[in-house]
Amino acid sequence: MILYPAIDLKDGQCVRLFKGEMAQATVFSDNPAAQAQAFVAQGCKWLHLVDLNGAFAGTPVNAAAVEAILASVDVPCQLGGGIRDMATIEAWLEKGLARVILGTVAVEQPDLVRQAAKAFPGQVAVGIDAREGRVATKGWATETDVMVTDLARSFEDAGVAAIIYTDINRDGAMQGPNIDATAALARATTIPVIASGGVSSLADLIALRDCGVALDGAISGRALYDGALDLTAALRALDAG
Repeated sequence: MILYPAIDLKDGQCVRLFKGEMAQATVFSDNPAAQAQAFVAQGCKWLHLVDLNGAFAGTPVNAAAVEAILASVDVPCQLGGGIRDMATIEAWLEKGLARVILGTVAVEQPDLVRQAAKAFPGQVAVGIDAREGRVATKGWATETDVMVTDLARSFEDAGVAAIIYTDINRDGAMQGPNIDATAALARATTIPVIASGGVSSLADLIALRDCGVALDGAISGRALYDGALDLTAALRALDAG
């Protein structure tokens, strides 16, 4: 199971939100590229990037910070936030992203997801962010009546590389991931699932790894910045398991 350190970008800085609220952002670094290098130095194999402003704006906002990260590390990076048309998808992949994450458009323009996944095999993931089992879009600001499992299953034959499932109420709250919901989603679809939201300790990672169904990975942010989770030790433990 891959551990993805998260770098969430707001106004060019590395931040973590509390339960998806932009007004409750804690700044952890004003140098995203240096933070990325620090994570890589500790042994991570992937980085998870989010353009928070872009998620609300519907277009890339923190492009300069993302490009600085891509130029400074040699591990693959995936990015979500503000990617809502084919031109933006193509532009990011051309700039060196390994994978783009499509969230809002997965609900509003599912055909775009299918088109992109076909055009760029292995480089398109679907981000499913939810509260109480229902999908939220546009930077988590818009609630829908779409159920997580229904959305995931709708892309079974699309060729997407992964589903990144975030329980919004757990995100940044340091209360542990929603293991039951994550495992249920992984059982309901053949698409690899990456867990996100609330991963705050080594015990959380082990619990996800041992949840009874194979997960592709887990994303952690605040716990790494706060020191509650030691990245090197966590990577070592996951490798040993």
